[in-house]
Amino acid sequence: MAASAGMTAGWTDPTYSHDDVNTDSETIFVFNTGDMTVSVIDAASDEVVATPYLDLTSSFPSNQFTPQLTDTPSDPLWLNVDRGVRAVEVGSLSEVAAVETGSGANWQEVTPDGKHLVVSAREPAHTQYRIDADPDSDSFGEVTVKIDRTDEEGRGDNDGPGPCDVTIHPDGAYAYVPDIFADTLTVIDIDAFELANQISVAPDDGAGAVQPFMGTAGWNGDVLLVENFEGESGTESIWDTSDPAAPTERVRLTTDDGLGNGAFTSEIGPDSKWAYVFTPDSNDVTVIDLDEGAVTDRIDLGGSAFVGTWGPSRERLYVPVQTNDEVKVIDHASGEVTATIPVGAMPYGATAATVRPREDTLSSLLGVLATLGVEFSGAGTSYCIGKCGCGHRL
Repeated sequence: MAASAGMTAGWTDPTYSHDDVNTDSETIFVFNTGDMTVSVIDAASDEVVATPYLDLTSSFPSNQFTPQLTDTPSDPLWLNVDRGVRAVEVGSLSEVAAVETGSGANWQEVTPDGKHLVVSAREPAHTQYRIDADPDSDSFGEVTVKIDRTDEEGRGDNDGPGPCDVTIHPDGAYAYVPDIFADTLTVIDIDAFELANQISVAPDDGAGAVQPFMGTAGWNGDVLLVENFEGESGTESIWDTSDPAAPTERVRLTTDDGLGNGAFTSEIGPDSKWAYVFTPDSNDVTVIDLDEGAVTDRIDLGGSAFVGTWGPSRERLYVPVQTNDEVKVIDHASGEVTATIPVGAMPYGATAATVRPREDTLSSLLGVLATLGVEFSGAGTSYCIGKCGCGHRL
């Protein structure tokens, strides 16, 4: 059943004002790709407090520094949507910026100071964008500079290097981009916005392709995780970034080392000692001791999860389990699942803030209808609906 939403993304109650917004509540946002709703979770009680229809959904929202940066109603949440990226104001969840990138596969991250959004737009664009992410700037939401990488070689018939994920060193000077079609890790100088370094990644057995595609920089500035589509089950690389401009690979883990199947994305604990790698093909999260470079545990999720996000206090990790329509909460101190939260259909991307938007009647009603199977025309989709990631060709 289809209907016209007749609305843009956001909560549209005409009585809304910033005075109605709770600006001191740790909140998790989980994007339900199956029905275009977002589950708004209270991180104090680990309960869903609202499920509005947004007219868009996102598989990889910016979540590295966003939870600490988003503390006023006008601050943006940056999402990968349609053929580009968009920003929604956290206080109203209404769209405030949109940039088309020429690619349907986009990954983005905000710099630690909140001034820039760095975007990797994969094929056919093969382009890096820097966007003004400061909502107080006159050029907010505009592309300030870009790097066209189509002249770089790609494996086989690929027309470029395939820049996938982007993660940013905590000092804000460099961004790291795994290139899936070139077997390289590219380092970008964010201020100059130029390629500062590019490291070739060779297969362990000297044959085949490593296919690095996702990455996560640690909070202490000394470590970087990169997921690779290498072999049949994927591999996980631990890089030393103590020299941020010249990372070096320390360890590459495989399933023979205890790594779960299909290493997809990762999050690093607040102490930068432990890593959580989402391994959806084995329905778990692989825990890695980063100092030792060794797998120490596998946390059973009972279903497939592709991403996760820390709450603003970085005490608990929220993991959307897409196949079960729920979120598992992993307590970092105990390393155990402490809560299971039912959410909407096919949850995928997640991010967090210290602002909770005011619910309104219209968006809540549309959310109820969406969960009942009503489809609204003109909804903005996301690259990942179902099981997909940077390794999939467009």
